[in-house]
Amino acid sequence: MTGMFAVALLSLAACGSGDAGTAAAGPERLAVVATTPEVADFVRNLGGDRIDVTQIIKPNVDPHEYEPTPADIKAIGEAKVVVKNGVGLEEWLDRTIESAGFRGSVIDSSQGVTLREGGHAHAEEHAEEEEAEEGEEHDPHIWHDPRNAKLMVANIEKGLTAAAPAEAAAFTANLSAYQAKLDKLDADNAAAFAKLTNRKLVTNHDAFGYYVDRYDLEFVGSVIPSLDTSAELSAKQLSELVAKIKATGAKAIFAESSLPAKSAETIARQAGVKVVAGEDALYGDSLGPDGTYLAAEEHNTRVIVEALGG
Repeated sequence: MTGMFAVALLSLAACGSGDAGTAAAGPERLAVVATTPEVADFVRNLGGDRIDVTQIIKPNVDPHEYEPTPADIKAIGEAKVVVKNGVGLEEWLDRTIESAGFRGSVIDSSQGVTLREGGHAHAEEHAEEEEAEEGEEHDPHIWHDPRNAKLMVANIEKGLTAAAPAEAAAFTANLSAYQAKLDKLDADNAAAFAKLTNRKLVTNHDAFGYYVDRYDLEFVGSVIPSLDTSAELSAKQLSELVAKIKATGAKAIFAESSLPAKSAETIARQAGVKVVAGEDALYGDSLGPDGTYLAAEEHNTRVIVEALGG
């Protein structure tokens, strides 16, 4: 974010504060800002009609490259609670909160989650350097393991209850019901992958580490060799990925809904495999048209199993 943009946001926060409390839902509801589509869906399931949710990052928008808008700063300035994914995914959030003059509570949904260090590609290519590094980057895509999602929603429920104690019973009941759905998702995913013999996964970027670990898949590589989406394959890395796809017998490259499929298509042609894209693209950093986590994860599992098992 440029300094000029930060100043503009600060000015907007100052002049826009008079609009607080004018939401159609009325002042009885807790005003909550949720950063990512996944977190926003969790918040909606827990809060129900007791809260008003403003979702910052919209579907199929890359969270790694996100720049906050004046509307975002206004929403945060008027909120009582901000809920984030955490693990460094929202690099823009701290400065945006400061610009907004936000004085409410921030819920970090990642608290207590066992984090993966780096990504699969990162770990393989830079293992020696990592041994000497401190403060290693952690993988922020924690929601792709439903067991982590259960911890995330528990953290959110705790924060919502602290902000609105009168609604504690409703939040707790909603948490119990939603965690049961997460347990079913996890069991269904595990059963689907248990029937799969070819478990080799190639994706657009390294977003599925927790998913790969949970369901014992084999990560072959990614078109973007990074946890975020800013990196690019060098010519050498491209050739190595093509060779690895051929050598391992991987069947497909899975595009992602929030990223262009062009590079994946180029590599797939060289490797002689198909690209799974379009409506079948995976939801790596985003959710599907209905905006729900459960449907997105069910979609990912169905697409992967059909492509690798077909």
